[in-house]
Amino acid sequence: MSQKGFFIDVSRCTGCRTCSVACADLNNMPVGLNLRRVVEYEGGGWARNWDGTWRQDVFAYYVSIGCNECADPACVKVCPTGAHAKRTEDGLVVIDTAKCIGCGMCAKACPYGVPQLDKSAGKMRKCDGCVARTSRGGMPVCVESCPERAIEFGDIEELRRKHGSVDAIAPLPSGEATKPSLVIKPCASAKPAGDASGKAHRF
Repeated sequence: MSQKGFFIDVSRCTGCRTCSVACADLNNMPVGLNLRRVVEYEGGGWARNWDGTWRQDVFAYYVSIGCNECADPACVKVCPTGAHAKRTEDGLVVIDTAKCIGCGMCAKACPYGVPQLDKSAGKMRKCDGCVARTSRGGMPVCVESCPERAIEFGDIEELRRKHGSVDAIAPLPSGEATKPSLVIKPCASAKPAGDASGKAHRF
C-alpha cells in the first residue's frame, strides 16, 4: 500500500483560507461546516524593561488542517457501524454515508477534531483527501487552490524524505497516538506540540 498524506508549509501559510473555501465549494458544504480548516495559534505579549524600554515575544501563525490520513486512525476504531474505513490502495480514511448514523463517536475520538456532523443530512462528514480526484491521478482541491503553494499531497514517505519528519506543532496534539500521515514545516515562531502559551482559533 502506498500511504498518501499531506505536507503543510506553515512558514508560507498566510491564513487566507482559500483551501477551506475551495474545499467547501467543491463539496457543496452547508455554511459553517468546513472539511479543511485553518487554525490560528497566537500568543505572547509586551513587557517593560527596568530602563523603560519594551520587549516582546508576540507570535502568530496558521496551520491548515484536513484529515491527516492516520496510520492508526482513532475514528475507524470507534465507529460502531464500520462506516469509517482506511482504504488499502492509498491509505485514505473515508466514510461510507450509507452506514453512517451520525452518532459523532468519530468526532469525539479524533484528536484533530476533523469529523463533523452535517445536521441537514444526519451524517458525519470529513476530508477524504479528495479521493474522487486523487484516485484518478489528480490533486486535492486544497493543494491546487493554495496561492502560496503551502500544501502538498503525495506518498507520505516521499514527502518525509523531501521535507523531514515533523508531524506536530502547537496547537496540534502529538502524533504518537494515531501516527498521522502528515509532515509540517514549522515557521520561525512555531511552538512545540503541547505548548499552552498561546490561544488557538479555528476558522
